[in-house]
Amino acid sequence: MPDISVGRNKVIVFLKDNNIKKSDLAVAYGCSRQEVTNILSGSTKGPKANQFILRVIADYNIE
Repeated sequence: MPDISVGRNKVIVFLKDNNIKKSDLAVAYGCSRQEVTNILSGSTKGPKANQFILRVIADYNIE
């Protein structure tokens, strides 16, 4: 499984810079706040977590 920590860190910085709460992101993607928190902290890994990170990056055009 590829490591997606660089993308995860970019999402975290984007959320902070744009004052977006994890709970708001969770609602937008149909997840629980805890799921988003676990994915962004790196405690949840795997294909589902990677897909979530990549989808957020694509949807928000994070560079």
